[in-house]
Amino acid sequence: MTVTTEAPEDGLNDVHFNRGAAASQEYARRFGNVRPDEDNVADPKWGWLSRGLYEAMVAFVSAAQEGDKLRICAYEFHYLPFLKILKDAVKRGVDVKVIYDAKNKPDKRTGEIFPRDANRTAARRAGIKSRCVERSEYKSAISHNKFMVRYRGDEPVSVWTGGTNFSDGGIFGQSNVGQVAEDHRVAGKYAAYWKLLATDPTGRTLRPQLDALTPTPPDTIPDGVSVIFSPRSSLDILNWYAARAKAAKGALFMTFAFGMHDIFKDVYQTSAAPLRFALMEKEVRPMKAGPKRDAEVAAIKALRRMDENLFAIGSHFRSSKFDTWLAERLTGLNSHVRYVHNKFMLIDPLSDDPIIVGGSANFSDASTRKNDENMLIIRGNTRVADIYLGEFMRLYSHHAFREFANRRSSPRLRHLRTDDWWTEYFGKRNRSRRRVYFAGVNA
Repeated sequence: MTVTTEAPEDGLNDVHFNRGAAASQEYARRFGNVRPDEDNVADPKWGWLSRGLYEAMVAFVSAAQEGDKLRICAYEFHYLPFLKILKDAVKRGVDVKVIYDAKNKPDKRTGEIFPRDANRTAARRAGIKSRCVERSEYKSAISHNKFMVRYRGDEPVSVWTGGTNFSDGGIFGQSNVGQVAEDHRVAGKYAAYWKLLATDPTGRTLRPQLDALTPTPPDTIPDGVSVIFSPRSSLDILNWYAARAKAAKGALFMTFAFGMHDIFKDVYQTSAAPLRFALMEKEVRPMKAGPKRDAEVAAIKALRRMDENLFAIGSHFRSSKFDTWLAERLTGLNSHVRYVHNKFMLIDPLSDDPIIVGGSANFSDASTRKNDENMLIIRGNTRVADIYLGEFMRLYSHHAFREFANRRSSPRLRHLRTDDWWTEYFGKRNRSRRRVYFAGVNA
């Protein structure tokens, strides 16, 4: 049997995942858990962590030549080496303009206004501050987009999007993906969205415009690529995502960087899919200790007890108590979301008609009705589905084992069992469900 893998690029839809696992055995072995050198862009740690994501981001910009345009929307916009790449584009005659988040929300402890202060400082140091528009008017939300539109002359032709912030933590730390759509129609939608945001509108002004620009799709998703922009006037699109997830026939895979919304708790309770995976940064969204948080934790625990559901929470080895395993340490590039920053959903990815939903938006109320966000819906592209599923399982397996191991008080693991261990892979148990789905066989 010959086994082949999918290439990240195909000329129409490119998908680039970073390593997303700085706290790993390989990083510990190669680099001794030492943080990358921020003063040395050639430090091999950066390249290992990027795994091609940053290189693809640079290549997208480098493809713009004299007379072309780049229009960028950013939340965190302060990885200086990349901003200098944009400055180089300006020097070769590319018309570069950037919108970044500049909300005046001081940190209660430090007084720092994040990401505004970091964005301003980096843009000034890179020499592109005059090309930046500060998004500050819509004060109750964040400008959470992370996309670039490349024009050939005056025509938008290509889009870079995904969940990757233009920051060292986004590119090299937490798990993230960048995706390119070489599609004039999609690029035109993003260009129109950028122009709306460039006026720094309020949410009240923007919501009806975006409802009209990217209406909620019909129940039967059209083939190819569809686009959804936020903020929106209602939670209709979130309920639409949930309805598609509930209708999954074989399997559902989702990532959650900030807890699981009640709409999706219901999905994992009632979906028709016999196999439902979730990869989560933490068990619940950031909450103060108390009854509400306790209830959230209890709800997730109840879902995890269902045979259909397989959840993994971001984790790493904090000690070397396991024989031949090294202690792992995070790089320190991320302070809030340390492991899982991805925002995507895969519906029946191994079928001939997969659905991929992904972009900058978390599957949440705020990302739907408040924040500036963008999402791609891709139907029928088995190559893209294969890439996303492979990366999901890589990250799921990485964190699921570490979460399991960290719960054990004894370092002894039963690697070789001589009992009837194989019986767990038959019947209706979750191991049997996994065997059936991934092997493509009948139960």
